[in-house]
Amino acid sequence: MAEFTLPANSKITKGTHFPAKSGGKNLRSFKIYRWNPDDSANPRVDTYEIDLDQCGPMVLDALIKIKNEIDPTLTFRRSCREGICGSCAMNIDGSNTLACTKAIDECGKKEVPIYPLPHMPVIKDLVPDLSHFYAQYASIKPWIRTQSATPASGERLQSKEDRAKLDGLYECILCACCSTSCPSYWWNGDRYLGPAILLQAYRWIIDSRDEDTGARLDELEDPFKLYRCHTIMNCARTCPKGLNPAKAIGEIKKLILQRHGA
Repeated sequence: MAEFTLPANSKITKGTHFPAKSGGKNLRSFKIYRWNPDDSANPRVDTYEIDLDQCGPMVLDALIKIKNEIDPTLTFRRSCREGICGSCAMNIDGSNTLACTKAIDECGKKEVPIYPLPHMPVIKDLVPDLSHFYAQYASIKPWIRTQSATPASGERLQSKEDRAKLDGLYECILCACCSTSCPSYWWNGDRYLGPAILLQAYRWIIDSRDEDTGARLDELEDPFKLYRCHTIMNCARTCPKGLNPAKAIGEIKKLILQRHGA
């Protein structure tokens, strides 16, 4: 189990057990991290038992059922329920993923552990503070940067071949699953941009419509921003969209070497 950022001088304690209502036969337990900044209690793990015959197939369905029917104080993020927005990213059954696309049947542990994303400050329960992550995203200026005049048509076109270069990059939903699974980001997250942001950076570097490639590479050529990646590959293993941030990071490094004639 990965470590989590906790309030100072605190430890995770055993919480409350909520048994299923009588009559259920297809039961499953969920051990959920709980912490409320508005009280002085230590973080705890509460256990909720639910009847899967009365629940949808995904972990998010179980969380919604718990909040609606058992414990309305449980706090988590969710929105699209289709693996598009990244809101419900959390650590489920020992891996970072999306609750809306993680099937309960895919969880190996009998009592499914659910924690917030590792090594992020916790706002409450399963809600991490992503302020620093989003600030890092903003730092790469994630939009097309041009110097030339806008074409008369108003559109900057690209070939099908150039468009294909964006496949495996544009699909990133900034859920932070990859960055929060990366040991290098755990220890150097104040300066290392991490796999999610570097994948996004490469997405703009490789875009044929962008005209600021040199400046983008200059901004990334830093011992910490880029070169803390040690190809551990946790990022590719955990990405719920099946992307490979480590490959994108390697491509950035190659482009920097080529600029220096190496």
